[in-house]
Amino acid sequence: MSVFEHVAFDNHERVLFATDDKTGLKAIIGVHSTASGPACGGCRMWTYDDSNAALTDVLRLSQGMSYKNIMADLPIGGGKSVIMKPEGHFDRVALFEAFGRAVESLNGMYITAEDVGVSPDDMMYARRSTAHVVGLPEGKAASGDPSPVTAEGVFRGMKVCVERGLGKSDLSGVKVAIQGAAGHVGAYLAGHLAEAGAELFITDINEAGLQDLKAKHGATIVGLDEIYGLDVDVFAPCALGAVINPDTIDVIRAKVIAGAANNQLASREMGAELQRRGKIYAPDYVLNAGGIINVVGEIQGSYEPEWVRSKLVGLENTLGEILDMSDKEGRPSNLIADEIARTRIEDKKSVKETEIA
Repeated sequence: MSVFEHVAFDNHERVLFATDDKTGLKAIIGVHSTASGPACGGCRMWTYDDSNAALTDVLRLSQGMSYKNIMADLPIGGGKSVIMKPEGHFDRVALFEAFGRAVESLNGMYITAEDVGVSPDDMMYARRSTAHVVGLPEGKAASGDPSPVTAEGVFRGMKVCVERGLGKSDLSGVKVAIQGAAGHVGAYLAGHLAEAGAELFITDINEAGLQDLKAKHGATIVGLDEIYGLDVDVFAPCALGAVINPDTIDVIRAKVIAGAANNQLASREMGAELQRRGKIYAPDYVLNAGGIINVVGEIQGSYEPEWVRSKLVGLENTLGEILDMSDKEGRPSNLIADEIARTRIEDKKSVKETEIA
């Protein structure tokens, strides 16, 4: 199967395959849309089964970034990158310097940042080879790790969902199951929820991180597969994607699904299946936009916390409007969000084409 015929291609503007024999770099950069500005999205490093799995991931993630950024009304387009993690020992510094050279070859069309498996320090190594990096821990407009702001956005959006689904104006006593709780975003989200009085059930492959959250927040640790079928109010996927699929959808008992993971639905049809089961689903790219909101200040050259907070409020309002439309029209929330995002991107393209003409 070629790239153009790939089910997730969706008319990407650019797909770059980058390799470097010396460092073992095998990376793919997807630029979905630059209609609103340079494509921006994080770099994920993961152990993929094969290059096709990596390609599928980057194409879906890149499209999701276009939708996320346009729904948050940000002056950037959507892109993403993935690195196939080398086997065995490798020079991490050299690897990310090589990745930076790949980013630089796109001449500013794509701006990278950290994502799963990548740290702010890794981005500093990439920064040695390119200026097109954000989410840095130092510098004039540095915003640092975007995870705390992503978690705050998910927390805010979760409250919107709980109000509509459970009729509660706060999260006190609400039972929340967090998948990927020991990750960067999951751990910060757990902190927000515990402070709000929620009862936490957590799982992750990081046992030490789970024990830390248990000690801090009194959370209950459960098995990786057990997390789906818990009798809870909210299921928060904060690990990898496609966790809402034919194997899990009948097991999930939570009324609300609201988490930080990208591409939570294995297919768009899963949104309709959730709706038929009477569940409220927060479209992931609307809910988890806090991180990219946080790094836009670096792109603009001046990080303004108040502007970030105003955008998080906008996130809440947008999610509320989508859920209200879903309820009124009887259509899945993910399809409504997709339609709004695509319309906004096409409008931006039209304006851009007119300006060029």
